[in-house]
Amino acid sequence: MTIENSGSDHTSPQWFTERSNTMGCGITLKTTAHLHCEQTPYQKIDIYQTETFGKLLAIDGFVMLTERDNFIYHEMMVHPAMFTHSNPSHVAIIGGGDCGTLQQVLKHSCVQKVTQIEIDERVTRLSEQYFPELCTANHDTRAELVFLDALQWVQQQETDSLDIIIIDSTDPIGPAEGLFKQSFYESCARVLRHDGCLVQQSESPLLHWESISTPMQAEMKKASFKHITPLFFPQPVYPSGWWSATLASRSSLDLIRDKQLRELSFETHYYNYSIHLAAFAKPNFLMK
Repeated sequence: MTIENSGSDHTSPQWFTERSNTMGCGITLKTTAHLHCEQTPYQKIDIYQTETFGKLLAIDGFVMLTERDNFIYHEMMVHPAMFTHSNPSHVAIIGGGDCGTLQQVLKHSCVQKVTQIEIDERVTRLSEQYFPELCTANHDTRAELVFLDALQWVQQQETDSLDIIIIDSTDPIGPAEGLFKQSFYESCARVLRHDGCLVQQSESPLLHWESISTPMQAEMKKASFKHITPLFFPQPVYPSGWWSATLASRSSLDLIRDKQLRELSFETHYYNYSIHLAAFAKPNFLMK
């Protein structure tokens, strides 16, 4: 997010506070323990035990996930895109080091291979330790965990080799900044098959639409993605509590596949047919 952030409020050790002086808002969670603190070559990772939201993962002072509500984000980053494609057999996840997105992708039996490209291996190893429920698919034979720069990885992939790319990255600052640029989207367009699609988290529609979401869509269009649509979902521990992802494809998007959506072959906690339909409804103030 493009805000000033103070990270955790160390003057009050029983509370984790992420606040934005620019936006004039923030989120505070009462904690019972600071379980882990580590500075990696890429970022600072903190893990807390909270009183009501379970364990909390923060990177550089920003909330990444909590045990209580992460299922909303992970399901909505994956299933709308997976059901938009007719047969997504080869998938790449950019980022997603906590492995919750990987877990959701592998619920789809049509997937033959999914590669997760995370720059910081420590995010994954700490998730395996502190959030094992998100990492149950890590040893699935269809999964490959790669730890390097996603920009480099995408450039090295064969043309027309992927069906879906899921960009589950942090905000467009630091290591993730390049993942919101035309040059990266051009690389993604090259490796996606003709009916392939890309999905990327696109921040809060209430706070970041003009500063992040709209410029991001413009960069996608420059990279030949002709069909672009946002989808919306709640996310209580993210700024404003309202979040979005953006679907993009060079070919038309079939957003509603009734039979597949109505007959889910796996368990979800948030996502279902009605949620899928509602997620693509665009609020009036974003249609101007």
